[in-house]
Amino acid sequence: MSRTVTVAAIQTSYGQDMAANIAKTEHMIRNAAQKGAQVILPSELFQNIYFCTTMDDRWFAEAYPLNEHPAVRKMQALAKAIGVVIPTSFFERDGDSYYNSVAVVDHEGEIMGIYRKSHIPDGPGYEEKYYFKPGNTGYKVWKTKFGTIGVGICWDQWFPECARAMALLGAEVLFYPTAIGSEPHDAGIDTCLPWQRVMQGHAVANSMPVVAANRVGIEKGLGAPQNFYGSSFIADHKGALVESFDRSEQGVLIHSFDLDFLAQYRHEWGCFRDLRADID
Repeated sequence: MSRTVTVAAIQTSYGQDMAANIAKTEHMIRNAAQKGAQVILPSELFQNIYFCTTMDDRWFAEAYPLNEHPAVRKMQALAKAIGVVIPTSFFERDGDSYYNSVAVVDHEGEIMGIYRKSHIPDGPGYEEKYYFKPGNTGYKVWKTKFGTIGVGICWDQWFPECARAMALLGAEVLFYPTAIGSEPHDAGIDTCLPWQRVMQGHAVANSMPVVAANRVGIEKGLGAPQNFYGSSFIADHKGALVESFDRSEQGVLIHSFDLDFLAQYRHEWGCFRDLRADID
């Protein structure tokens, strides 16, 4: 029998109540699992509003060590209870260092490991360098019960090297939790379609599905309001959007993929056969 994985992306809004945000995410994950999803992706930093719109040291109190973070602990209990894998984005404190991280929680509620965001943006409305050190984990993949997954985080998705590295490490599906929307310094900038297209390109170039989960709605933090444009999607190995949301919907996207078929397709397509890793 072919190996089949059913993936899901969550698109929803969030506020400044961490417990309420975690509870909302849990509800969405349970809904996805009831529909057959096995690997379920919430959006980036779902513990709170996207606080990086300004530089304010009050937000450092929202960071926790891996094993103490309320979002991670809740996702561990949930994953064990319903038997799913949850790549969990969280604000990590490690001693005196802070990271934008993902803990990959397996179907038994165990943490398989963490990935720390490699590329840290810095610009109006996305001032992440104030909060996060560049990740020191390198790119990673995880052999879950349902297939081998790679996870990048938001700004990582704009770098083809990240996707290719995870593919070369053995990823079968790529996941990107995201928080992206309006550009507060210029209302005329709309990155939605380029954001989708760059990841569709990763799907084509690496012959594997891509799952992107973005938040949605207007968030009023400490700076100018930020309008997150949703548009979460699941792309197939040819880059086609097989599932997608618009800029306002909330819910879960679900799609199944035949991993054995995809492995054969990659072999026949020849991109990895012909890859010239010896050329700088």
